[in-house]
Amino acid sequence: MPKNRVGLYPGTFDPITLGHYDIIRRASKLVDTLVIGVAMNPGKNPLFTVEERVEMVEKMTEEFPGTNFVVKPFNNLLMHFAEQVGASIIIRGLRAVSDFEYEFQMVGMNRRLNSEIETVFLMASDQHQFIASSLVKEIALLDGDITKFVSAATAQKIVERVELIRSNKTS
Repeated sequence: MPKNRVGLYPGTFDPITLGHYDIIRRASKLVDTLVIGVAMNPGKNPLFTVEERVEMVEKMTEEFPGTNFVVKPFNNLLMHFAEQVGASIIIRGLRAVSDFEYEFQMVGMNRRLNSEIETVFLMASDQHQFIASSLVKEIALLDGDITKFVSAATAQKIVERVELIRSNKTS
């Protein structure tokens, strides 16, 4: 019986972008099960709660029929989470050289923590190299059009959240 290869794609996904979607689609071809780990990471001052982010990722992965996805929140060391879910591969997306420098450091530390888990990098597709969740949030907060960077459902959630933030500031 073949071994079930589990990959882990971690991120904050605040919000999930079309760039994330592209990496998820491509990563799903490399593993039997893809765990999408949604990091709680309150230090990044997320726009959405972890529950909302998990829901948005689950909604987006519904578009991949027949693929084995698991979406889970986590708030511990990445390597501990990878061990918990049985991942043998961590999948990371790279957009630019600056991403590589940070990721290179992380790989070194992670290999010291568990040398049995490999890290695989997928380069962002040309049309997604510039998309960053932080920029999408900034564009939305400044009333820009974000529909080219996120799914329609995610765009609607972002617009609603921005409106809520604005109404709370004026109250």
